[in-house]
Amino acid sequence: MQYFEDLVVGGRSSFGRYEVTREEVVEFAGKYDAQPFHLSDEAAAQTHFGRLAASGWHTCAMTMAMIVENITAHAQAGLGSPGVDELRWLKPVYPGDTLRCESEIVELTPSRSKPGIGSYRSRLTTFNQHDEPVLRFTSIVLIRRRPQQERRARTKRTRPSKV
Repeated sequence: MQYFEDLVVGGRSSFGRYEVTREEVVEFAGKYDAQPFHLSDEAAAQTHFGRLAASGWHTCAMTMAMIVENITAHAQAGLGSPGVDELRWLKPVYPGDTLRCESEIVELTPSRSKPGIGSYRSRLTTFNQHDEPVLRFTSIVLIRRRPQQERRARTKRTRPSKV
C-alpha cells in the first residue's frame, strides 16, 4: 500500500492508455455536452475543430479513468479529492487519438487537524499519441498516512544500531 509517507515532491509517474472512439465521443456528448461539433461530422467541419471533437469534459472523464486504473494498480491509500485547480484544455481530442498521462507531485501537506490524513498536489498532463499536451490541471488528493504502529516499526528498522 502506498501512503503519504511514500510520496516525494518531484516524484513523477507516466501511466495510462486510452483509445478514443467516435462512438464514445458521440455517446458522451449526447448525454452531457450536446454541442453540434461533438455530435456531427458535418457541424464540426464548419468550426475551428475541422472535424468531430471530444468534449473537454469527456477528456477529463477519460483522464480520470486512467488515474483510477493507475491508483488501483499501485494500491494507493487514496481518500478522494476536494477538487482541481487550473484546469486547461490545451488541444482538441479526436476520435482515433490515443491518450496517456504524466503527473508530478508538487506539494505534500500533512493534515494539522486529522493526524491520519495528508494531502498532495499533483500537476497532471494528458498527452495524445503525438506527445502533444491536450489537458492539464493540478489535482488535490487526500491520502491516508501510514498507520502509527507501522511507522514505528519502519523507524526502528531504519535507525542505526548502537555499537
